Amino acid sequence: MSRTLHLAEQLISCPSVTPEDGGCQQIIAARLAPLGFVCETIESGPDNFRVTNLWAKRASSRAGAKTLAFAGHTDVVPTGPLDQWSSDPFTPTHRDGKLYGRGAADMKTSLAAFVVAVEEFLAAQPDPAISIALLLTSDEEGPATDGTVVVCNALKARGEAPDYCIVGEPTSVQRTGDMIKNGRRGTMSGKLTVKGIQGHIAYPQLARNPIHQVAPALAALVATEWDRGNEFFPPTSWQVSNIHGGTGASNIIPGAVVIDFNFRFCTESTPEGLQQRVKAVLDAHGLDYDLDWTVGGLPFLTTPGELVSAVQAAIRAETGIETELSTTGGTSDGRFIAQICPQVIECGPTNATIHKIDEHLPVADIEPLKNIYRRTLDNLNAAL
Repeated sequence: MSRTLHLAEQLISCPSVTPEDGGCQQIIAARLAPLGFVCETIESGPDNFRVTNLWAKRASSRAGAKTLAFAGHTDVVPTGPLDQWSSDPFTPTHRDGKLYGRGAADMKTSLAAFVVAVEEFLAAQPDPAISIALLLTSDEEGPATDGTVVVCNALKARGEAPDYCIVGEPTSVQRTGDMIKNGRRGTMSGKLTVKGIQGHIAYPQLARNPIHQVAPALAALVATEWDRGNEFFPPTSWQVSNIHGGTGASNIIPGAVVIDFNFRFCTESTPEGLQQRVKAVLDAHGLDYDLDWTVGGLPFLTTPGELVSAVQAAIRAETGIETELSTTGGTSDGRFIAQICPQVIECGPTNATIHKIDEHLPVADIEPLKNIYRRTLDNLNAAL
């Protein structure tokens, strides 16, 4: 058994459903400390949702050395019905050349690959030109309010930030290394309450139906071209997720309707600009409304440069694949790290089974993933 696989199995064996860390960060810190890492635990959140974060850094002896951070999460999503799993989700199991367990793909194998890659790199380069850090949280799959963002704010406050960051999210599609994320769209949600006048459905002249009133405005919003995207991002998308109105009775005109919607927006748009445009549409239709906004994350983009080139070269050397750059998918903690780090990419294993019953990963993919991280360290270190 490889050291990477062994560590991955150790981590999978730790039940760590958000916000629990399950001891994963202690295991990792115990591996890093003998290598010269200074390991700092940062806890955050209320007593009933306590989050554990780890910032571990090994500074180079070179003055002004740049820092590469590996970032990820030790928490996992709930297992779902245990009787639907073929084996215990927190007992790493091998079947047909695959490693089964909750977190196998998302993302405890990446964490193991980080650690072993760093161990191998430092064994070969005991005095590297580059500083190395790990940023881990147990609040990525949850609200993400007491996790990576807390660490990033602490680092920013003391003037300490990485120059490069690799997030170990499962980005690959068919084979490890075939896709990396060099950015993500932003997310912003709105809760729109349109007010009417409740009344008997037989006397519409004595009421005001907010559903009827908002319908033309919704049609206008659906038809709006928010932007045209760019070479890295698709156009900004606006989607309704929920509509709630009425009392349940068929003879009452409702007094209000509540509409939840979400923007997934690219770097061509800003939260402020999108909010203003929505307000202009609603006002143009003469609606009586309240509108509350929640910005879940800003878009980020790392254009091809030092980090992208180093990762691309590592993937090419290890697998022969010319990796695809992509900004598709949902959000990740990269959105927080990008606020303090100029170059952020996501690179990890295949994502076909993440969050599913019987989550698994081909065992044959594990060592190549570790080697990609190791080669990236070599490439960046050689360039400094």
